[in-house]
Amino acid sequence: MNEAQPTVLVLGATGKTGSRVVSHLRNRALAVRAAARSGADIAFDWSNRETYAPALESVDRVYLMAPILRTDFAPDVSVFLDAAEATGVEHVTFLSAYGMEYAPGQVATRAVELDLIGRERLGHTILRPAWFMQNFSETFLRPINGAIIVPTGNGTEAFIDVDDIAAVAADTLADPAAHAGAAYSLTGPQALTVADAAAIIGRATGQPLVHQDLDRDTWVAGVLAAGIPTEYGAVLRQLTEMVASGHGSQPNDSVEKITGHPARTFDQFAQANTSAWKEDAQ
Repeated sequence: MNEAQPTVLVLGATGKTGSRVVSHLRNRALAVRAAARSGADIAFDWSNRETYAPALESVDRVYLMAPILRTDFAPDVSVFLDAAEATGVEHVTFLSAYGMEYAPGQVATRAVELDLIGRERLGHTILRPAWFMQNFSETFLRPINGAIIVPTGNGTEAFIDVDDIAAVAADTLADPAAHAGAAYSLTGPQALTVADAAAIIGRATGQPLVHQDLDRDTWVAGVLAAGIPTEYGAVLRQLTEMVASGHGSQPNDSVEKITGHPARTFDQFAQANTSAWKEDAQ
């Protein structure tokens, strides 16, 4: 390994967090190997363990993004971490989820956390972010016919901008010794209901937008019908129930403490992403 110029492997490098982590690291002039199933520096597929070793060759640090839309990935990640140890990887920054420290060990994401914590030869940092603001502009919270449809009731969530998550991840990968063994809960600066978020997006686009609190079973069935794997329905149900019950994430200042700049507000996010809702507003 080259201590003067470490190489960072970024998994999921074409996704929401991974692409931004790559950008932050390259802006710091760090050597980056972007990995994804396609469109990256090297092909990597969690379902194909033969892709693990080539991705890890001569790598010092790893941004670990587990497979999305799966609930059975812990064994694959464990094999990957075995390979990382064998090739001399020094540090892994793992993208987990807010509140995961309270989840039972059989939950895949918590199982990966515990696996990392138990490895003495592999340094680690765990990131536990709140719901992404980009869910409203890129994925399942995008407005449909003037409404954001999700069964979260009047519960609040401290939504976080993905770029802030990436900035934190880049800090931990640029200086892993300063973050060794740390677990950071990452949030935005405000606890908002989805109705609050809808109103902010509506003001930014100049078009009215409301929150529609659909029956949870009906909503989950609709999401699954759109092609989401059936086993992921339980995850969606748990996520929305947590917010609706008043146990959503609460604001903290972790982003500012780690990066030196305050977390982006939802208003700032909405103003910067009006083009994402142009078709919905027409």
